Amino acid sequence: MRVKLLGVLADAGLAATLAHSRPPSPIATLGTMNSLAHVHRQLRHTIPTTPRCWQWRHSPVAANAALRPIQSFRRTFTERRSSPPEEAPKPKPKASTALRRAASASLPIRSNPTPTRSDIHPIFTYATAERYLMPNLRSALPKDARLLHDAWWVPRWTDETSGREGEVFVFGNGSFVSWGLGEDEVGRFVEQVIARSAAEVARLKELETEDLEFVTDPQEDTRLQGDLIILGRTPPLSNEDSLPIDLPSSSYPRETLLARYAFSQALSRSTALSGLETSLEHYLSSVSLLPQALQKTGKPGLGRRALVMKLGELLRFRQGLNLNRENFSDTPDFYWSEPVLEGYFNSLSNALDMRTRIRSVNDKITYAAEMQSVLRELLTETSAHRMELIIIALIAVEVVICLIRDGPELWHMVFGTDEKADDSAANEVAH
Repeated sequence: MRVKLLGVLADAGLAATLAHSRPPSPIATLGTMNSLAHVHRQLRHTIPTTPRCWQWRHSPVAANAALRPIQSFRRTFTERRSSPPEEAPKPKPKASTALRRAASASLPIRSNPTPTRSDIHPIFTYATAERYLMPNLRSALPKDARLLHDAWWVPRWTDETSGREGEVFVFGNGSFVSWGLGEDEVGRFVEQVIARSAAEVARLKELETEDLEFVTDPQEDTRLQGDLIILGRTPPLSNEDSLPIDLPSSSYPRETLLARYAFSQALSRSTALSGLETSLEHYLSSVSLLPQALQKTGKPGLGRRALVMKLGELLRFRQGLNLNRENFSDTPDFYWSEPVLEGYFNSLSNALDMRTRIRSVNDKITYAAEMQSVLRELLTETSAHRMELIIIALIAVEVVICLIRDGPELWHMVFGTDEKADDSAANEVAH
């Protein structure tokens, strides 16, 4: 009887083991449950008078062999059911410029620190106005500030609140670049220097910002790698007069001063261009309904004066983009004699998509100018048509007045000779 019981239990264990070797399915689960029910019936009919607890107590091998597949199946089913679902990968932040798209190129520098490399420091650029009056800035800047080519250079700016120290370049295109200062310190620089100097011309409604990072490493070459500027070894300058001699000490090495200036000028142009792009977007939004109004009503939707004012605003955009001294398309004259610095300037300008953005802004201005030209021609035609109607009405009024005033005289001039001829003919007949 024990041998038969062991055989039945072994068959049940084999069936459960086979069911466990494959992923559980409704059919496999049903087969396993049938096997267990068969074992239960065999035990009940084979040993009807023996207590079930005595049988399990005196047959530990068979009991363990029968329970092991059941426990294994239960554990596997529970683990599979309770395992949490895998989370979907989070989307990566989208890149807006080529500089952001190439950010992965700076990972080797960020993830492999060296003893000669400094910590990563921030670079913040702010554009607050269309341009600055450079002479007005002198009274608000620190005493050690110097005019370095096209910018005011502040070698050391210490924030009174946080005690953080950095370097600032202020350019005439309405923007400035800070090295080593945080966003809060830069905001206080705007309040304490830019706002108090009264140097802003056409202050922007929305401040434009651009942020970057840099490290210093004397064992590396100065370059832009991904979205990280590395300040290190710099080739000698072509012209010794490019770097003034009597310069105060700065927060960062003197050897990379002009490299920082070149990178700063490229950043300032990008941020100033962002301000122009934002203003142009607001302008295009203000005239975006004119084609729809022209389609529905057949009228331009703007008066002559308002249209001329819109045209003047558009010409101001194009002037600020292409014709000012601080325009965006030309390379500054300073870099003509310094090809190394020009390389720094061009590398960051290309990473910020300057040429593509300038072309896009010019295309938008061209489209807006064409729309303004069409509306102006429609206004001219409408005005000419109105003048023609007025002239015709005046001629008609003049004709009516002439008929009222000189009608009888004209009547006698036309018909008075015939009446006299009739009277003379009647007299002749009477005689």
